[in-house]
Amino acid sequence: MLHVAIVFGGASWYRFFGAGERFARAAEQGRIWQDLATFGIAVILAVWAAYALSGAGILRRLPLLSLALLLITAVYLVRGAVVFAVLVFLRGTVTPLLMWSSLVCLVIGIVHAIGLAKAWPTL
Repeated sequence: MLHVAIVFGGASWYRFFGAGERFARAAEQGRIWQDLATFGIAVILAVWAAYALSGAGILRRLPLLSLALLLITAVYLVRGAVVFAVLVFLRGTVTPLLMWSSLVCLVIGIVHAIGLAKAWPTL
């Protein structure tokens, strides 16, 4: 929902949430590519949420549920580990956006992994 709100919030929201000056300037210029990219991320996250809810038995069983949940969990965990890889292996600078988004992804990935382990026998 936050990604959708950012699209409607415009340039100031892109700046506040750390999407970068390029995205903010594009929004100010009335371009739509940044909105389409942000909305695309929202759609992907919504599909992933639907798979999580399906795995939890809240929604009907979705196609390729086990495989999808494994891949989604892996993506969240790998994305969550990015900040540590940048710091340790690349000795790079970590922006606040990278730090917070990595932490959020890591927490979501851990929650997914725990849920997946518990639900695996019924999947």
